[in-house]
Amino acid sequence: MKYDREKEVEFLIERELKPNGITDERVLAALYKVKREKFITESLRDRAYGNYPLPIGEGQTISQPYIIGLMTQALEIKSSDKILEIGTGSGYQAAILAELSSVVYTVERIETLSLKARTNLYSQGYNNVIIILGDGTAGLSEYAPYDKIMVTAASPGIPDSLMSQLKNGGKMVIPVGSRFVQDLQLVEKALNGRIYKSSLCGCRFVPLIGKEGWDD
Repeated sequence: MKYDREKEVEFLIERELKPNGITDERVLAALYKVKREKFITESLRDRAYGNYPLPIGEGQTISQPYIIGLMTQALEIKSSDKILEIGTGSGYQAAILAELSSVVYTVERIETLSLKARTNLYSQGYNNVIIILGDGTAGLSEYAPYDKIMVTAASPGIPDSLMSQLKNGGKMVIPVGSRFVQDLQLVEKALNGRIYKSSLCGCRFVPLIGKEGWDD
């Protein structure tokens, strides 16, 4: 049976995402447009639009579409936003963010993944994504502050570096908890600098490794 991308992605959006609260039209349009099958290995491409995570090598995963939609929607991204992403992975989430914002700075600690993400993103025309190899727990101070920050790995707490690089009036989404189970948190930094936190859902992410995260 021939693979039908359009049918697969429409099923995902209409049957899995919208009924579970992913309703932001810009986010849904980005999820429809970005070709998830281009960010995973060829052997898994017939599973690209299943609502579950998939392995991308080096012990890392590409998150399930629902979680990607939830995190992206929670940030309320504007077309003028400058975004910091921690954990590039295969580059899929960065592509979603790039569709919605002005520029995305994304930090990946694993060189092989960083190189793959570069190929994946640039071959798909995402020239507004800047990929940095380094310790994501330290953020990227040279381009701070950021309107929005997305962390795609589980942290034992919210790294001070990331909080300091978030603009007043900005938002961050980050999974916080143990190595095995976390709470996906929305962190809002008011214009006066006061911090507000709320829970989006329980989740399971790979650990955030680095100076202000977990030890390798």
